[in-house]
This record gives sequence, structure tokens and C-alpha cells, in this order.
Amino acid sequence: MKKIFTILVFTFFNLSFSQVRNLTFEYVNLTHKSIIQKIEQQTPYTFYFQDDWLNDLTFYSGEFKDKSIEEVLNKLFDNTEINYFVDLNKIILTQKNLVYDKLPDGFFKKDSLSVSNKSHLPVFFQEFNSDKTEDSISLISKESLNNGNEKALFTFSGFVRNKKNNEPISDANIRIKNTNFLFITDVNGYYQLKLPAGIYTITTDIQNFKPLIKKIVVYNNGNLDLALTEKTIQLNEVHISGKSKQKMRSAVTGVTTIEAEGVKNVPLVFGERDILKIATTTPGIKTAGEGSSGYNVRGGKEDQNLFLLDKGTIYNPSHFFGFFTALNPYTIKKVDIYKGSIPSEFGGRLSSVFDITSKNGNTDKFSGEAGIGPVTSNIALSIPVIKNKASVLVGGRGTYSGWILKSLKEKKLNNSKASFYDFITKYNHKINNNNTIESTLYFSDDKFSITADSIYQYNNRLATLTWKNVYNAKNNSELTFTNSKYNFKIDYSGLPKNSFKFGYGNAETQFIAKMNTVLNTKNKLSYGISGKLYNIDPGYIKPSSDSSNIKNKQIDLEKGLEIGVYISENYKLTEKFLIDFGIRYSVFSAIGPTTQKTYQDDLPKSEGTQIGEDTYSNNKVFKTFYGFEPRAAFRYLINNDLSLKAGYDKSYQYIHLLSTNTTQSPTDSWKLSDLNVKPQSGEQFSFGIFKNLGYQDLEISAEGYYKKSKNILDYKVGADLILNENLETELLQGKGKSYGAELLIKKSEGRLNGWLSYSYSRSFIKLDSKFDEEKVNNGNYFPTNFDKPHDFSAVLNYRLTKRYSFSGNFIYQTGRPITYPVGKYMYNGIEYSIFSDRNQFRIPDYYRLDLGINIEGNHKIKKLAHSYFNISIYNVLGRNNPYSVFFVTKNGEVKGYKTSIFSIPIPTITYNFKF
Repeated sequence: MKKIFTILVFTFFNLSFSQVRNLTFEYVNLTHKSIIQKIEQQTPYTFYFQDDWLNDLTFYSGEFKDKSIEEVLNKLFDNTEINYFVDLNKIILTQKNLVYDKLPDGFFKKDSLSVSNKSHLPVFFQEFNSDKTEDSISLISKESLNNGNEKALFTFSGFVRNKKNNEPISDANIRIKNTNFLFITDVNGYYQLKLPAGIYTITTDIQNFKPLIKKIVVYNNGNLDLALTEKTIQLNEVHISGKSKQKMRSAVTGVTTIEAEGVKNVPLVFGERDILKIATTTPGIKTAGEGSSGYNVRGGKEDQNLFLLDKGTIYNPSHFFGFFTALNPYTIKKVDIYKGSIPSEFGGRLSSVFDITSKNGNTDKFSGEAGIGPVTSNIALSIPVIKNKASVLVGGRGTYSGWILKSLKEKKLNNSKASFYDFITKYNHKINNNNTIESTLYFSDDKFSITADSIYQYNNRLATLTWKNVYNAKNNSELTFTNSKYNFKIDYSGLPKNSFKFGYGNAETQFIAKMNTVLNTKNKLSYGISGKLYNIDPGYIKPSSDSSNIKNKQIDLEKGLEIGVYISENYKLTEKFLIDFGIRYSVFSAIGPTTQKTYQDDLPKSEGTQIGEDTYSNNKVFKTFYGFEPRAAFRYLINNDLSLKAGYDKSYQYIHLLSTNTTQSPTDSWKLSDLNVKPQSGEQFSFGIFKNLGYQDLEISAEGYYKKSKNILDYKVGADLILNENLETELLQGKGKSYGAELLIKKSEGRLNGWLSYSYSRSFIKLDSKFDEEKVNNGNYFPTNFDKPHDFSAVLNYRLTKRYSFSGNFIYQTGRPITYPVGKYMYNGIEYSIFSDRNQFRIPDYYRLDLGINIEGNHKIKKLAHSYFNISIYNVLGRNNPYSVFFVTKNGEVKGYKTSIFSIPIPTITYNFKF
């Protein structure tokens, strides 16, 4: 009887719920939770779920008309990770997986972890014994009834990030256990895999991070972000690049990556950790001399390098005449230097891009790093704002002594003064898994006085704002806004009648929109648009007091708008052959207000050949230039440890540096292309071979290149560039060419680590014209000021114990070209010198040896701060390397003089600590 009663009750409930009327109601700006409450009010159904599953679901507006409960739930949870199961008056919500009320026929005849051949069967998983390195099960997407189709491939992707600071991790190996599937994350930490529905185990492998083993269940297309934990062991090694595997597999040639954390052991002048100085010890990157603020990359001029800090332009990244980089070493994460295959997203420079990335702050806890040296002190603080979501990184550096100038042998400089500082702050905010905002503010300032009556000052200012958005597994974007400015000024107060203020400056505002699309596992697209507005102040002079006789003078301001659009494709033809092809199209418009002078076509430009001038109103376009810039790179992977690469690049540059100095200096100004100055253009062909040896801790690469360029800016003999209203009459534009071979041997692991680099390179310029006064060296090619054929560097570190290591670097370079006097003649009773062809001779060769020792504190985990001392000696041999050679006529004789920067060993002790 009891059994019959139970059957009657069950039948009654079934009949009751089968007669529930269809639902009809409107909903305006209701959340999923609100709609569920509305359903519970109108029906006997009760929902069971976990609140946080619905927290991130969006508002809804709409209407249901005579819909069944299943139809309502299907629409409500479409495009979400929520499934449901209806059991009489109960509606049970689940996240991703389904609830089954019966097992398929024959289920127990097969392994429960396998995928059935029948398309309607579900994917099941069971409890497993996890080890210490294994995380809980992750479900990819939402299960549906057709997930079991073994012929269907589902795509899942995501980002691999540092668990500590949420920064992307590139070059991480992601493997599917017991399969041949392998993917290496790109520079953004992105990966993508295609698998049939089923259960898998994925593993990660990357240096300095703990391996991650994770069980996953693939139901459908979806996302899976991975967070890796750093190893707690502190390494005391030198790394100039963490991208040896990516170098092998990517198509890009001529790229160098320097991690700021890995260069702390390299001995440099005054003990500064300086990533840009380290860059000059790698192949293809040079300076014209010790203390030079400019960089010459593969035979290019100083103005042909684009320096970016978080995508914003820095025009002078140097402090104190180039001895220090104007970047706080504790706030910089890395720099990617593109000197060969420049990605299509970058434009505006011919030779290279220094893409500098600052660190993100620690979102988990307050931390910091600082260093105290004899010349400067540095500090960086990381402050969480919203735990695990937002943080602020604040860094500052300053100098507190002008003793450097006092130590030089030149007595005239003993009373000189110099000071500088820089400041940076970065805010990063992870709004959700798909949206991140980053903002950087940067300022640097230099002030120095060579004589007691003159004060020189220059500064950089930079602001950037970036929004990173992941739309779905295949599409992500970056929107960036930047504004940067550079100013230089002189305040002379010696003689009241001649006191003046002089200065110039340039500013640019830029907007960048970048999109990345993964078409499939073999084909990726990157495309975007950028717009840059230049504002150049060529110079001004004005009296600094009422008693001064100096007259006001202001050179016309210059404005220009540069727009670039690009698209690039990374296509894997086979596992061995990869193509990276891009097209960039740039347009530059020179705009008013300005006055442009015109000259006779058949005569050289001079005040005497000027035939008129035209005035243009504000924002009036008076000259437009176009540039088609194809970029292509190819990689052939001979085996897992050997690859061949080739590349071709073409670029246009619409801004020029005005300098008659041998090396770049703070007094140099910039000029835009206009009616009388054409834009520079250049092409580069490159080829390389890359080899990894011995468990991939030894890397060997050899690259060759050939470059040719047009409209390279140079000057007539004795050119006057400062406050010249007829500047174009002093300028020459010619052809350039350079070629070279580069060899790098790098060992990144073991007790002995470091690198050896050698470059053979030549750089020439040709200034030819139908007019003799515009010819140099009879119109033939001649070496540029920075042509140094041989360049060898050895940077080595030996770790004696975990706390003690020794380091050293040796540098040799061919002396740069110079013009010597080769004779003399008399004219009107006065003796004059006859000089050789321009740059026919060379100053003596340069070589230097530096040594250092690093002493770390104990490695206890629980301590207030971890610290280390760096003791180094710069120029151990006391080599009196010449910086320049010049000639002076005294008492009828021509005498040569040599100047040097450091002719004695410079010892330094710095103390660094991290907390």
C-alpha cells in the first residue's frame, strides 16, 4: 500500500509540473538574478546556484511571450557558461558542465576518461590523485549534447601571465601530455590550441618559473588563462635576452632583447645598471665615442633611431652628456631593439626601434627596490591600489654631486656643475579578464654649467595611456594615446649687455589603434593605424634683462601631421617555413603657419638665388609626401636548434636632426621635411643563421646586412645652423650605404655566462651635385663620422658561489674617421692650413677593460630586504682613449690636441636592496 501511495504522489507532481503554463513577462534592465526571481514568483520552480556565477553577467531587456521554461532558460543563458537541469520543481544551475539523469548505453564497457565515438555521448571525468604541481580541473567552455563528436576540433586560447604582477610571459612552452601538441607563447603571452572534446593534461615550461600541470576538460571553443609562479631561487647570472627559443622560431631578424634584471652584474661607469649602455656591447649598435648621447645602429645616423617608452617617444634618452641613460633602471622591465626586420606597426625612422617597456606594479603587496651609488641614487616603489587588480609603480633617480667635472684634467671645467633627475610613475588596472588599462607619466631634467656665467638645461616629458582589450579567443586590440615634449635652453648672464635666453623644443601627440586577429593556427594578422602631430620650435633668443642689447628673434614654428596604416601577416606555410609579411603606408603633410622660400632650380640654394617666398595660414597643408613601406621576413627551420632567416625592409623618415657636431649633443635641434628638405628613405636586406647548442644554454648567431638610403642630411663646410632663417641654404642631402656582418655567442646558464660579440661594418655617405660648392670629396662616397669597421665586446660573469660572482667586460673599436690638416699655404701674409678630404684619416683605436664583483646578502626568505653590493673598476688599464682630435694654429704652427673623457681607472661601490 505504501508503495502504491508513493507512485500516486510522484504521478501527481509530474502531472502538476507538466501543466505549468508558459511564461509571459517583460524585463527592462534586469540582471540574470532579477529575472530568476521573477520566474520564481510566477511559477512553482525554485533555482539552486552559486551567487558568484552570475555576478559578471550583463543586464537584459526584452520580452517573453508564451514561452516554455526551457525556452526562457535557453535564451537567458545563451552565450554564458551556465547550464541547467530541471528536476520537478527544482532548477539546478551548473557552471559549464551538464547534469545527466542517466548514463549512455554501454558506458561502463569503456574507459570513463575516453571520448565516445557517438556524437550524442557526453565527456565525463572522474576524481584523480593530484600531486603538488597539479591544479584542479579546468573546464573549457560550456558542455552541450554534441560535445562528444570526436571529429570536431575546438579552439581554446588564453594568456600566460606572471602570478605576481600579472605581466605577460613570452616564450613559455605549453604542451599537451602524451601528444605532439606544442605551442610557444608570443610577446603578449598569448597561445592557441585546437583539440577534440575530451580530457587532457597541459604542462608549462619556462626558465625562472615553476612548471604548471593542469587537468582540463575541453567542451567547446573557449579561453584558459594561466598564471605561473616565479621560482624563489635568486640567480646571479647575466642575460641579454630571454628569447633564444623565439629567435629560433620567429621570422624576425636583427632583434635584441635586454632584460633589465639580468644586467645588474655588468660593470659600468659609476656602477649604474644601464640597459642602453649594455646594448652597445651587442652586435650592430655603437656610439660615436665615450660619453656620446647618440646611438648608431647598422651604419645609421643618430636621428634614425626611434626611442619609445611604453609607446611614447623620447627624443633624448640620456643624462649628463650621454654618461647615463635617462631611465630609472629599477622601473624598466626590458627593451626590444629592432635593427633588422622592423615590425610594420613602427614607422618614422630608418635604422632601428628601441621599444622600452616599464614594469607593472605589484598588485599583491607593497614592495620596492633601491640603489645607492657615488653619483646617483635610485628608488622604485610598487603600491597595490586594488588587490590583485590595480597598482602604482613610482620611481625616482637623482644625482647629488658635481664632482665628476671637477675630476677631469681640464682646469677650465673644475668650477663646473652638473645635476639631473628623472621621475616615472605607472598605473596598471586589470578591469576584468578582457580589459586592462595602463598609464605612464615620465619626466627627466638636466642642468649643467660649463662656465660660471651660463646655465644649460634640457628635459623630457612623456604621458601615455593604453587600453588593452581581448574581444574573444581570436581578437584583441590596443588603443594608445601619447604626448611627449623635449626642451633645451641656455641662460647666459655673464656680461649684462650681452645676457640672453636661448632655447628650442619639439613636441608630438600621437594616437595608435592596433588589432591582432588569429585566423587559425597557421595564420595571424596584425593591423592598425596611427596619427602623429609634430610641433617644432626651431629656436628663439631674447634678452634676459632690460640692460641687454640682444634683440628678440624667433624662427618660424614648424608643424606636420604623419599618418600611417599597416597590415602584417604571420603565416606558417609548414612547420619549417614561416613568413612574416607586412605593408605600411605613410603620409606626411607639412602644415602652416609658415613662410617658405623658393629658389632658382638651376642654381645652388643661397640668399642670392632666392626668387620669392610663400606664406601659409594656420593648419594649411603646403606640401605632402607619401611612402610605401613593404616589410618581409622569412624563416626556415632546419631542425629544432638551427634556423635560417632573411628579411627586407623599407622605411621613410620625415624628421631630421640638425647637428654639426661629430656626436649627438643636447644642443642639437630637429627639423621637419618641407618644400626645400626632402624626407629620408632607406632599404635594408638582411640574412642570418641561428643555432642553439647544449640544452639551449649556448646560442650562436651570425647575421649580414646591406642598407642603402636617400636624402641623408648633411651640411656645407662651416654651416651655421643656429637661428638661421635661411637654413636650407646650409643643408646638403645625399645618398648613404652601409653593410656588415655580426657574430654573437651567448651563454645564458651555468657558472660562467655572458656573451661575445663582433661586428664588421662600414658606413658611407655620398654628397654629389652639379654644383661644386655642394659637393664633398668630389662627389664620391666617403666614411661617415661614426664608421668603425671593427667592434668587439666580451661581457662575462662567473658565479663563484650563490652569493659571490665576478664580472668583466672588454671592448675594442676601430677609431672613428677624422679630417686632418695635410699642408699649409700663405695668403696676404697669413698662414692657412690645407685639410685632407673629409674623414680620410682616423683617431687611435679604442679599447677598455672593466672588472667587478657582486656580493649578495644571505638568502633567507624571511628578512626585511634582500641586498647586494657591486664593486667595480671602470677602465682598469687606465687607457687614455681619445674622444676627439682637433687642431689649433699657434705662432704660425699647426698643433694637434687630443681630448679624452676618462684616462684613469674609476672605482665604484654601489649598494642595492630589494624588499
